Amino acid sequence: MAQRQLPRPREVFDLLRFKKPVWSARRRRLDAALTIHDLRRIAARRTPRAAFDYTDGAAENELSLARARQAFEDVEFHPRVLRPAVSVDTSTTILGGPSRLPFAIAPTGFTRLMQTEGEIAGAGAAGAAGIPFTLSTLGTTSIEDVKAANPDGRNWFQLYVMRDREISYDLTRRAAAAGFDTLQFTVDTPVAGARLRDRRNGFSIPPQIALKTILNAAVRPWWWYDFLTTPKLEFASLSSTGGTVGELLDAAMDPTISYDDLDVIRGLWPGRIVVKGVQNLEDARALADRGVDGIVLSNHGGRQLDRAPVPFHLLPDVVREVGADLEIGVDTGIMHGADIVACMALGADFTMIGRAYLYGLMAGGRQGVDRTIEILETEIVRTMKLLGASSIAELEPAHVTQLRRLVPFIRP
Repeated sequence: MAQRQLPRPREVFDLLRFKKPVWSARRRRLDAALTIHDLRRIAARRTPRAAFDYTDGAAENELSLARARQAFEDVEFHPRVLRPAVSVDTSTTILGGPSRLPFAIAPTGFTRLMQTEGEIAGAGAAGAAGIPFTLSTLGTTSIEDVKAANPDGRNWFQLYVMRDREISYDLTRRAAAAGFDTLQFTVDTPVAGARLRDRRNGFSIPPQIALKTILNAAVRPWWWYDFLTTPKLEFASLSSTGGTVGELLDAAMDPTISYDDLDVIRGLWPGRIVVKGVQNLEDARALADRGVDGIVLSNHGGRQLDRAPVPFHLLPDVVREVGADLEIGVDTGIMHGADIVACMALGADFTMIGRAYLYGLMAGGRQGVDRTIEILETEIVRTMKLLGASSIAELEPAHVTQLRRLVPFIRP
């Protein structure tokens, strides 16, 4: 039998380590978030339903988004053993410039409606992390203010071609004058997708006050306090607002956008140009032939065409066909650092995060965006160490198998 004795106080205290209290409620909830899904749950608690659903939702039955996320979950990794990766270098070169991590913050519209720090928080966090930040045409912070928030970092501008072409041309010139180094010419929004959550919630710009809005906001007074005590929302391209997001997009966007518009913008833009929203191999080939600097495989976060192709599934074929001619980014569905590692292993030059960044923003403003980047970086480093890869360059297709649930039906 084990010999028993009275506990010695000194030994007890050696076993106990009292945790230093954290007085900041924001810091406590962010520290408790270990994944992007944790940040999403916090964001849902702290944000009125209409604003949260605008971020969280997608088009129609939301199949495009669900399939994109499922594709990342259906990844099988193949680690290489006895290849120590004691330290991991996550840095890479994206579109001619350095990035400390292999992802950029994607463009998001109406961002200050999610949380009032908006694009300023995103740009500041991106600059501190050494990654690019992308401002949307429908952003709620001006080009010049984003530059001021991230003066030494890499700023990109995402451009929609508007019905009034002069608006788009003026934005292009302003972004160039402010020193933005890359323009993302977006091609997947000739008209707005059917975002049914927004319709059901009565989500509009600016927010309309109804009884259900008041009831939903009653338990989130901090959001309304922030919204009502900070500067009025201003949009980069819209001089007047009113109506649902879909109505605003349909009024502003031009379904006649064509390669001619791309040529005009290329003539105005002195930096690198990337076409965002590519969803098939034929368009990727055509854009490579036209000499653009890069493309982003994206179905707009599932917010446009439902049942659209899964960008991650397209990646290997696009890399094989045009990877030597232009840089390839991947967008839509990324919620974990391992998703980013899988993309890089299959030949992507960079990835982009949209919702993941907004979940952090809604959970805790600038600190929440910092936490998003910290979580993804930790997951990237851990995944690479477990794969036996010490740098982004060491990741290769042999590290990844895509397990496909959606196999095309071919008739005999």
